[in-house]
Amino acid sequence: MNAEEARQVDATLQRLGIPGVVAPADPENAAGEWRVYDGADPATRTDITAHVLVAFVAKFREANPEPPAKPQSGPARGFIIPPNED
Repeated sequence: MNAEEARQVDATLQRLGIPGVVAPADPENAAGEWRVYDGADPATRTDITAHVLVAFVAKFREANPEPPAKPQSGPARGFIIPPNED
């Protein structure tokens, strides 16, 4: 992701209440890969991107639970092929 995408990810995480700092994996190369860390200090931070993805999916599922499956009622469409009586 680039810097603008990272800003959007950071804003989304904040809105969802998911902790993390979005920063370049290589602090010297902002054009490179970006990750989510537990802190801003490159010397002491830990990559928590995988944990944040799991938390994001959990938040999404909380907000969008799957509706219960509806049993099919009424007629179903299809073809009826009569048996061959030759």
